[in-house]
Amino acid sequence: MPRYLVDGNNVMGSRPDGWWRDRPAAMQRLVNELDDLAARTGEPIDVVFDGREQTLQAVHVFVSFAGHADDVIAARAKPGFTVVTSDAELVRRVRAKGADVIGAKALLTQL
Repeated sequence: MPRYLVDGNNVMGSRPDGWWRDRPAAMQRLVNELDDLAARTGEPIDVVFDGREQTLQAVHVFVSFAGHADDVIAARAKPGFTVVTSDAELVRRVRAKGADVIGAKALLTQL
């Protein structure tokens, strides 16, 4: 079963829904949607956001924060993992480590 590593800011930013007006609320919305997806599919999902830690509620999803989420995701990527991002440089880095990649929009269609 693939483990999804989600580039939270990249996915959040791929929807022009006003996320920039209330970043913590947008993060929670994404986590809620990922929680629902994880509950439906039974697949483990980790989401990494850039920046300082926020208090987000998650049941099925592991949420973490980093000064630079791309570095954390690239360090954790390996065969059997699917990274969710549309960031070309991160795509290059994680594919070099054997991880699969899907774009942010592809994930959003599953939510």
